[in-house]
Amino acid sequence: MSTPSWYDLLDVDPDASTAEIRAAWKAAVADLDPTDRRFRAYSQAAEVLLDPARRAAYDAERRPHPEADPEPDPRQDASPAHLPEAAAARAPAPRTVPGWLLTVVGVLAALAVATAAWLWFVVPADSEVEDATRAARAAAETAVVPILSYDAAELDASREAATSYLTSGYREEYERFFEGVMEKNAPRTGTVVETSVLRSGVVRSGEDRVEVFVLLDQATTNARRAQPSTIKYWVTVTMERLDGEWLVAGLKTRA
Repeated sequence: MSTPSWYDLLDVDPDASTAEIRAAWKAAVADLDPTDRRFRAYSQAAEVLLDPARRAAYDAERRPHPEADPEPDPRQDASPAHLPEAAAARAPAPRTVPGWLLTVVGVLAALAVATAAWLWFVVPADSEVEDATRAARAAAETAVVPILSYDAAELDASREAATSYLTSGYREEYERFFEGVMEKNAPRTGTVVETSVLRSGVVRSGEDRVEVFVLLDQATTNARRAQPSTIKYWVTVTMERLDGEWLVAGLKTRA
């Protein structure tokens, strides 16, 4: 049984385009944690197949090698056809490589180097993805506390603390929720909500978008209840990297 190739691993044809290979790689690692060994295998396959020079060398290795010419029979008669003089007479004259061909080869080589350099910055290394995932997870743990906490006596400060961690798109959704629920009910009931993080884990990772699962402990008090009522629940926090900063782009509550 032959060993699966990088093409087999990414489930693409050997003549697949760069776009097809990149799409297959992203789909393969979408649900994997960067520490998963399958993530590393898929990324290694993409690094080879998205680099024109490395892909060409890899394809050359995969091609079957022609069998070597059989050794000459020492018992064969030394007929004129086998003499060095005859062989030299039959040998074609050396050809001169045209100058235009050398120019084309040079241009193609320069393009290959430029493409490889571009791919170096476009396709992240395993370590870069792992670092980004850790940063997004830490940012999610920090952001979720002010987003899900508030004090009826200091609502403006509570809102300002939360919105600083939000993308512009999600900030609009949060503002609607804040105005519709907190501003209407909290002052009347004197509610104070304090949230803390118990633990977290990465659900899905990517270059600039990471989903983090966070287990929260939330204590609520109000004018009628001095003793805090505490609940635990999970939230899925979608983190998005904008201008080098990880911000909350979405938040879903789970029982």
